[in-house]
Parts: sequence; structure tokens; C-alpha cells
Amino acid sequence: MDDLFSDRALRGQSLVRADLQALAAGPAPAHLIDCDLAEADLSDLDLEGWAFERCDLRHAKFNGARLEGSRWQSCRGGFASFVGADLSDAVFASSDYNNAVLRRSTLTGASFTGCKLTGADLSEASHMDIRFAETLLISAKLPAFSFRQQNLRRVDFSQSDLRKCDFRAAVFEECSLRDAHVAGARFDHADLRGADLGGIRLNDAGLFRGATISREQAAQLLADLGLKLG
Repeated sequence: MDDLFSDRALRGQSLVRADLQALAAGPAPAHLIDCDLAEADLSDLDLEGWAFERCDLRHAKFNGARLEGSRWQSCRGGFASFVGADLSDAVFASSDYNNAVLRRSTLTGASFTGCKLTGADLSEASHMDIRFAETLLISAKLPAFSFRQQNLRRVDFSQSDLRKCDFRAAVFEECSLRDAHVAGARFDHADLRGADLGGIRLNDAGLFRGATISREQAAQLLADLGLKLG
């Protein structure tokens, strides 16, 4: 990303709201590299197309901000808040957003690759065509998200809130659904052979009717449900 926005690159600076407001008034998106934005309140700013690389965003607030097409590479954003922000077509890579809050944000077309979203809250987010790969979503909140017909690769949904999610015809590769809350979720025609299904509750077992699982998974599910093969 070093060549992006080279005429608007800012390196190694500690920045506050007034600094970003001044940059946002410029003619082109800015590229922030190794900058400290921890705890900054950047709510409602227009940062469309900006790039953030190796920035400290912990506890920063982007509530209601315009962040369409933004790029986030190797950032630390634990407990950052994006409530109601527009992150359409944003790209997140190799970044840590543990316990981040993205409630009611717009994530249409956004992608997360190699990220940590442990404990993140994505409730009520607009998420059409959102993509996750090689990402930790342990204990995250994603109720009613649609992953229909997606290829999910190395996504860890352990202990996550996946109630009423749509996984129809999805393919799981090296994923985990262990102890996830899946009440009301749909798995019709999903290929679950690459998913850890440990901890499935007896009242949730029927949700997987019509999905494909391996013999080993079937045996494990029966064991977890307290049943024995005759």
C-alpha cells in the first residue's frame, strides 16, 4: 500500500479530530501510515477512500463516518466503534478489531481477510455480499447475516451469535461452528465437511437437515448428543 495516495501520505503522527478534518478538506483521500489515532473521536467525518496502514485505532470512534472504499491494513482497532458508519466496499486485511462495535453500519461489499474480530458486534449491519476469509469471529454477534452460496475459508465462528443466519449452499473449508448459537439458522444444501460442529445442541440438530457432513462428523454429533451407534 505504500504507493497509494503517495502525495497525501502521512507517517508516524499522533492525530486528533482537527487534524483529520483538515486532511479531509483536501482534494484527494489521505493515506495514514503508522499513525496514532487511539481514542480519537472521528465521528461523522467524510473519510471516503482513505487508507489506514499499521495505525493504532484502539478505542477510536468512527460513528456515522463515511468510509466507503476505505483500506485498512495491519491496524490495531480493539474496541473501536463504527456504529452507523458507511463501510461499503471497505477492505480490511491482517488487522485486529477485537470487541469492535459495528452495529447498524453499512458493510455491503466489504471484505475481511486475516483479521481478528473476536467479540465484535455486527448486529443490524447492512451486509450484502460481505466476505470473510481466514478471520476469527469468536464470540462475535452476527445475527441474521447471509452467507448464502459463499465459500467460507478458515473462518472461526466459535461461540458466535449466528441466530437466523443463512448458510444455504455455503461451503465451509477449515471453519469452526463449535458452540455457536445457531437457532433459526438455515443450512440447506451447505457443505459442512470442513467445519468443526462440536457442541451442537440436540434442539439445533434438525437445522442441519439437507446439509452434507462426513461420517466422522456424524459420529461425533451423535456422541455429543449422547447417542451411541448400535
